[in-house]
Amino acid sequence: MTDAELNAMLEKAAECGAKRALRSIGLEDETAMADVRDLRNLLDAWRLAKKTVLTTVVKGVVVAFLTAIGAGVAILSWHRE
Repeated sequence: MTDAELNAMLEKAAECGAKRALRSIGLEDETAMADVRDLRNLLDAWRLAKKTVLTTVVKGVVVAFLTAIGAGVAILSWHRE
């Protein structure tokens, strides 16, 4: 068996295995590429939402902390008068 024949056989086996794997998860039809693209977009949106929520929570904590400091300073300065 030559190297070219072996490579051809390995390529065919790999292609058959990939097709079988895609078929087993329901991605063997024409709409599979669109399905994968939609899933990637959904995942990107989920990641962006998580990042946005985390940023909003951190900003809220910082604003609450600064508000508490400002209120404390205002109370102390009002109390001294």
